[in-house]
Amino acid sequence: MAGNNGGPWGGGGSSGGGNRGNNGGGDGGRRPEDPQIPEIDELVKKGQEQLRVLMGGRGGQGGGGKRGGGGAGGGAPLFTKGSLLLGGIAAVFLYGYASFYTVKPEEKGVELFLGSFHRTTDEGPHFAWWPFISAEVIPTSTEQIENIGTGSRGSDAGLMLTGDENIIDVEFQVVWNINDPARFLFNLRDPRTTINAVAESAMREIIAQSELAPILNRDRGIIRDRLEELIQATLDSYDSGVNVVRVNFDGADPPEPVKDAFREVQSAGQERDRLEKQADAYANRKLAGARGQAAQTLEEAEAYRAQVVNEASGEASRFSAVLEEYQKAPDVTRKRLYLETMEEVLGRVDKIILDDNVGGGSGIVPYLPLNELRRSGSEGN
Repeated sequence: MAGNNGGPWGGGGSSGGGNRGNNGGGDGGRRPEDPQIPEIDELVKKGQEQLRVLMGGRGGQGGGGKRGGGGAGGGAPLFTKGSLLLGGIAAVFLYGYASFYTVKPEEKGVELFLGSFHRTTDEGPHFAWWPFISAEVIPTSTEQIENIGTGSRGSDAGLMLTGDENIIDVEFQVVWNINDPARFLFNLRDPRTTINAVAESAMREIIAQSELAPILNRDRGIIRDRLEELIQATLDSYDSGVNVVRVNFDGADPPEPVKDAFREVQSAGQERDRLEKQADAYANRKLAGARGQAAQTLEEAEAYRAQVVNEASGEASRFSAVLEEYQKAPDVTRKRLYLETMEEVLGRVDKIILDDNVGGGSGIVPYLPLNELRRSGSEGN
């Protein structure tokens, strides 16, 4: 390095007024008043010399010489104003780089004072006094997925035992994010492993309380809702700071070795259900017909009863009226009853009445089978 204090790079003239020395990255005899700008390589070399001085070394190529008044072997001062200024700027820059941090909208910042929780910061730039305060930036809005089942950890990961002692192969996903970064950092050592273990344990508990057929057919939505509630409750009991967004219940099938046999059993069960429904429909139809017939018979009996009662009441009323008239005029009433009775009786038989006073007193006329002739003529037509 040149033996002067003319600037941060030692580019000024020497104290003796002569040309610059050649041990500090000289410029080939350029005079101090020369306005030409130093080359890039020269600047880089001078910067490296300044860094060596800051690190405790010595500048220039004649490091073993004493400090002189401009000779070729004279040593440069260890610290100059330029080197101290450059070192201060570099130190400030490095400290700012280590202390400033930025939090994005989908993130939260957690500041730690000597390793202990200090505070939580929101989006924007923040300053932490390094090394006393350090910051952890946690993505809180990002959804993360844990796959549990056959495709996640092996062929037997999703095999679970149902309440009716059947084995079922279950696959599902847990979608989660972070709602409390401080708890998430300090209460969970391995969050993903913990969430996997809690989800699998909750699913095994639910499956153990259910039967096989409802799981495969109609209860998947119920199981999904119960599973989400149970996982969230367990993680909350750990103060995990994890929020379960949703659970995707992808599938539940019998194990692969017995899948064909199980399908045959399912088909037989469906056929049984179909026949039972058909028999129930036939029974309901016959029962409805029998009930209708019984109701009709009851209605007919009720109508007949009403008819007989009404006729009996009418006859009794008529008899009472006749009795009243008989009590008023017995002879007339008796004769009228006789004539009505004879009219009713004789009106139902074939008869011929002979009057002795007709036809000269004999009252006998030749017999002609008029009724038989009339009946024969009607039958012939």
